[in-house]
Amino acid sequence: MIEIEGLTKHFGPATAVAGIDLAVGKGEVLGFLGPNGAGKSTTMKMVTGYLAPSAGRIRICGYDVETDAIRAQSQIGYLPEGAPAYGDMTPRQFLNFIAEVRALSKERTRERMAFVIGKTELEPVLDQPIDTLSKGFKRRVGLAQAILHDPPVLIMDEPTDGLDPNQKHAVRKLIRQMAPEKAIVISTHLLEEVGAVCTRAVIIDRGRIVADGTPDELLTRSRHHNAVTLAIARDQAEAVKARLKTMAGVASVEEQAVDGGLARLTAFPKTGTLLIEDVSALAQREGWAVKALYAEAGRLDDVFRAITTDDAKRAREGRA
Repeated sequence: MIEIEGLTKHFGPATAVAGIDLAVGKGEVLGFLGPNGAGKSTTMKMVTGYLAPSAGRIRICGYDVETDAIRAQSQIGYLPEGAPAYGDMTPRQFLNFIAEVRALSKERTRERMAFVIGKTELEPVLDQPIDTLSKGFKRRVGLAQAILHDPPVLIMDEPTDGLDPNQKHAVRKLIRQMAPEKAIVISTHLLEEVGAVCTRAVIIDRGRIVADGTPDELLTRSRHHNAVTLAIARDQAEAVKARLKTMAGVASVEEQAVDGGLARLTAFPKTGTLLIEDVSALAQREGWAVKALYAEAGRLDDVFRAITTDDAKRAREGRA
């Protein structure tokens, strides 16, 4: 439903997007991740037709974004960064305006308005000027306009930005409900969002894709994947740490103090090693006073930091 080939964007001598190839199919929720300045928003603006590429091709449901822009854009619901709207309008007026722009019939407008207002919980502010709304309500107005015409493709930049935990839960639930019939791309800085709603994650850095896989596949690249963590009495920590280091499958052990007279030890495995059963058996044999013992699936922030460029390095290289 989304086909991207060789997508490139230059701003003068700077290259923001450097030859991206990407396809997103029906039923996929793609998390689009990257550090600040990686090219995420630029890519999304090109996919939605709001920014012309320097090179490459984009098709939405088979329609070329450059040569058949109206048909391509009619297939897209777009929630841009900041969710701009007409501040002097109320949400009701704004959504009716969007319905007219989208050429929805009166009956279809009534049907879709009722649906999106209910799903985004806008009832309390429907007749209040958008400029007077909180950041969270403004974000929900933006989401409502993006899904108003029930598009097969959804492109959303930080869809839960400014929402409280309950609102985030409601939006994520809505995304999961819509997902089977749509192709959805979510740009986010929240790694928790990937695990909560995404079936696939792409990480870009310096305008290039550096990782592409399911959340579980990316977790296998984390140094915490299959690591085993124990909470143990602090006075036993040194002896337990030394014993863990003697295990054949253990690469290293790290300690972190916690409250209540406990220490948290994490044993990191050598590549491909499963430690949990051996560590559990060792703890039983040695009679350790273990308060907790568990294996870790991995951490996306490990993977993200390992394969992307941090701000300090980017700044140094920019000065060079």
